[in-house]
Amino acid sequence: MRSIGISDGSAQGAGQLTAVRIRDAAILRYGRDGFGVGLRAVAADAGVTAGLVVHHFGSKDGLRKACDDHVLTVIQSEKLKATTGGPAVALAQLAEIEEYAPMAMYSLRSLQAGGELAAAFVERMCRDAEEYLAVGVASGMVRPSRDPAARARYLAMQAMGTLLLWFSTRSGFGEVDDFRKELRALSNEVTLPALELYCQGLFADDTMLDAYLKDGGAAR
Repeated sequence: MRSIGISDGSAQGAGQLTAVRIRDAAILRYGRDGFGVGLRAVAADAGVTAGLVVHHFGSKDGLRKACDDHVLTVIQSEKLKATTGGPAVALAQLAEIEEYAPMAMYSLRSLQAGGELAAAFVERMCRDAEEYLAVGVASGMVRPSRDPAARARYLAMQAMGTLLLWFSTRSGFGEVDDFRKELRALSNEVTLPALELYCQGLFADDTMLDAYLKDGGAAR
């Protein structure tokens, strides 16, 4: 699983490496079993004590926030690469889609859990989407939007909604290896129609959009 490690040979560096190990163990465990898992189980997975988890993260909510931050940072980084690196980078990411299974599992568990942390997770995802789409516009890979924030929110929610619906109707949760297979199956099914929509559009002309804009955005 992708992680951010620091190795400077100091006591502080060792502590940061331990925190990274705990965080990565939590992402895997929460993704597999949900957020009802206790700190002791996460600590056991990371090979530390529950007290050390509290030392680094303060509480279970603190640990979850650290997991949220890392997962969203990785998603944003990979999306930035896709929107600036051209087709070769995007296709390379598709070829190794299974590597993102732990992040996808965690994201879905966060949505399923609901509550303030889940709401904050979604809001951050929408803001990040706005940022990497803006980078794509600046690079010339993405078309500008009349409402960049609204477009970013729609695309982020559409992507997560697709994942949530797919895995809610299948046995995608459980072991990470099973989830990897489901993620590959989803990618194989939706990539072509998604690219057709994003690259070529759905309607044959702008009639619907023009009517909507002329009508003042349907009371927008």
